[in-house]
Amino acid sequence: MKISAGTDIGKIRATNQDSYEIGELPDGGAWAVVCDGMGGHAGGHVASRIAVDRIAKDIRENFRNGMSPSSVKNILESSIVAANLEIYDRSQNDDEVRGMGTTAVAAVCTGENCVIANVGDSRCYKLSAEGVTQITKDHSLVQEMVDAGLITPEQAAMHPRKNVITRALGIEEDVAVDFTELSLAVGDMLLLCSDGLSNLVTNEEMTACTSDGNIFDYAKRLIGLANEKGGQDNITAVIIA
Repeated sequence: MKISAGTDIGKIRATNQDSYEIGELPDGGAWAVVCDGMGGHAGGHVASRIAVDRIAKDIRENFRNGMSPSSVKNILESSIVAANLEIYDRSQNDDEVRGMGTTAVAAVCTGENCVIANVGDSRCYKLSAEGVTQITKDHSLVQEMVDAGLITPEQAAMHPRKNVITRALGIEEDVAVDFTELSLAVGDMLLLCSDGLSNLVTNEEMTACTSDGNIFDYAKRLIGLANEKGGQDNITAVIIA
C-alpha cells in the first residue's frame, strides 16, 4: 500500500498542535494515526504527541501477519486507553499542561481489510469511485444535535459551536473508543485528517484533489487547499491507498 501524509500550522495558529505517524506492515499493509491536540500553547502538542507515540509504538511492536480484525482492534484499544491515562496523569500533575487533551483517529489496513478507531472529531473518510464517504462519527456537540434531529448535517457544518467536542483523550481517567471495520476495493483510499481539513474542504474538493493517480501528492494538495480557503486551524492529512 502507498501512503501520502503531511501536516501544516495553517494561517492563523501560533503553533501546530496536530501530530501524526505512519508506517508499513510486514504483510504489505499500512497504518496511520492522526491526533489533534488541545489545551493551551504547550499542552495540545504534548497531548497529541503522547498519543501518537504510544499508538505507533504498540502497532509496531504487537502487529503480526495474519491477525484477525478483532486482534487488531485489541491493539488499538489498549494503546488508546493507555495513551489516555498517560495524558490524564501528566495533565493532573503538571500545571503547565493542565487540562490538555487530544482527539485520535487511527487505521490499520491489512490487504483489503481495515480497522479504524476514533475518539473526538478527527475523521476517516473512504474515497472511492462512488465518491467520498465519512467512515467515523464525530464525538461533538453538533453531531449530537444532528443525531437528535435538532439540526441538519448542512446546518452542523456552519454551526458556531461545531468545534466543541464531547470526547477526547486525557480529559477523564476512562475513555470510550469507537471502531469501524471495512474492506477496500481496488482503487479505494482512506483519508485520515484533523478538523483543520474537514472543516474547510468539501467532499467534492477531496475527490478533485485525489483523482489523477499521483498519490504521493494528495496530502500536500489537500493541505494546500485548506490553506487557500483560510487555514483557520492546524491541518493534517494522511492518505492510504
